[in-house]
Amino acid sequence: KKLILIDINEYNLYAIQSELENISSTINPSLFQKVNSILGSIRDEHRMEEIISTQGIDTIYHSAAYKHVPLVEENPFEGVFNNIIGTKACVEAAIESKVGTFVLISTDKAVRPTNIMGATKRFAELILQSMALENKTKMTMVRFGNVIGSSGSAIPLFQQQIKDGGPVTVTHPDVI
Repeated sequence: KKLILIDINEYNLYAIQSELENISSTINPSLFQKVNSILGSIRDEHRMEEIISTQGIDTIYHSAAYKHVPLVEENPFEGVFNNIIGTKACVEAAIESKVGTFVLISTDKAVRPTNIMGATKRFAELILQSMALENKTKMTMVRFGNVIGSSGSAIPLFQQQIKDGGPVTVTHPDVI
């Protein structure tokens, strides 16, 4: 019936809101009237509970995670705090608010992780799995690889390298 966007980044929230507004005006003018944009952090469990309960949210698609491997390697505590603690807070808020379904958007890097980012995403998956049996909220997850145009996508880097005349680096030499 409605779409609630939650993001801690004001510009990203504005950008997706603008994109949806543009799509709405060309495809379905009544669509945008059903979209609410809220500034907030998944790390704040009480704020999440407040948003979920006041907005009557039934399904959560949780994609709030740090995804850039080199940056998370350089900032491991932020990676842990956001990807693990933030996911746990969001899941607990969903359970407390009796959300019907919680979908974690994970990464292919969670499969036998070789870096901190992948390990934090795998830990987030384990949080869902551990809570799935004890609660009525249906817990599910999906793993994606490099999604073109998404935050964390390597494609913009490749496009810039091509524009600059190359070379195109498939990966950073320090990434395993």
